[in-house]
Amino acid sequence: MQNMAKPGERVKIIAGKEEIEGVLMPEEKEFVVVKLDTGYNMGIDKKRVKEIKPLGKKKEKRAEFPKEKPKKGLPTIVILHTGGTIASKVDYETGAVTPRFEPEEITAMFPELKNIANIKSRLVANMLSENMRFGHYNLLAKEVEKEVKAGVDGIIVTHGTDTLHYTSAALSFMLQDLPIPVLIVGAQRSSDRGSSDAALNLISAAFFIAANKKFAEVAVCMHENTEDENCIILPGTKCRKMHSSRRDAFQAINTEPWARVTYSKKKVDLLRTGFKKVSSTKKLKLLPMKEDVKVGIIYCYPNMYAEQFKAYSGYAGLIIDGTGLGHAPIMEIDKFTKENAKILKELESLIKKGTVTVMTTQTIFGEVDMNIYAPGRTLQEAGVLGNYCDMTTETAYIKLAWLLSNYPKKAKEMIGQDLVGEISKRLEYEKEFVKR
Repeated sequence: MQNMAKPGERVKIIAGKEEIEGVLMPEEKEFVVVKLDTGYNMGIDKKRVKEIKPLGKKKEKRAEFPKEKPKKGLPTIVILHTGGTIASKVDYETGAVTPRFEPEEITAMFPELKNIANIKSRLVANMLSENMRFGHYNLLAKEVEKEVKAGVDGIIVTHGTDTLHYTSAALSFMLQDLPIPVLIVGAQRSSDRGSSDAALNLISAAFFIAANKKFAEVAVCMHENTEDENCIILPGTKCRKMHSSRRDAFQAINTEPWARVTYSKKKVDLLRTGFKKVSSTKKLKLLPMKEDVKVGIIYCYPNMYAEQFKAYSGYAGLIIDGTGLGHAPIMEIDKFTKENAKILKELESLIKKGTVTVMTTQTIFGEVDMNIYAPGRTLQEAGVLGNYCDMTTETAYIKLAWLLSNYPKKAKEMIGQDLVGEISKRLEYEKEFVKR
């Protein structure tokens, strides 16, 4: 097969007696994929393809949109973009999925927004969320601070879903005395799919900000279920991605969502209260992360080795994602468990050298209780913290890194204190678990 073309170029494919024209898409293992002029993709068995002739690359036609004039009586909402999926549009001539960030482009894609708020929109960082680092959290927090000082009524952050809950936790701790709502929104399905959740998630977030004038928290807005009807407002420190692809992947952990948004009925149902309120007198205080603070997470499982814990020597903090109520393999009970005693010694050594070590549970729902069984008490004697906490591992990781960045001498004391709603006062995980 002769191929001189690159993905994105218009090509003519010679396959047997057939000649097929379209835009060459990224290569797949067994097929050559071309986007036809109809917009549909066609896969051609590589064994049939004799030649791929380039016909030249089509340039994307960028539409010009008139500038929107602010409407009186509507709130001002700024959309800060960190990822392109939720604000992308497919160009079926070039085959490209192109991110759109200008306000006029956003309202052209989601015209409902025009009647909800005066929209401002700009790019902060365009990246896959798994590439996020603490420096990006600081960058984003500073942009939020800038918009708060400018007097906007609410902020929406578009974000890739993989680490969205890490970012929501980070902003919850970093943005102290937040006077307005900051909603983080993602999309599980890209905008070129009919099942995309991008529109409803973004529109629901904007509608919630406009309809509820009291809410001033960092929260997440995503689909409530697989139906394309409702979105839920989830607490920034107590939610988690629970499915790799479903539109209702994000769920509240050990608590209830703040609210349900049904945009088709122009309705917001508060599911619980106790959230921080909008205030014109609050002054936002930004407490950033140290970009070089080293905190690790170690997942517990059978047949571990002491050297795995030793790898975290020199780290400022370590989260142990323990089993059950907060357990780790530290007890020597027979000839097969001699390594467990070594693990305990290594753990004790880490803590003595200054690594702040915190237990969470990989069960996700429920709280850590290291008082019930002897191994848990041994862990506490060694200096492992986190007893009676119900933080998710992700939130505990972010919280510990933030504490070590801002309150290094008080980190051990503060890790078990509820600072921004990350620790439940009354657990409701049994009800939540049954619902799943």
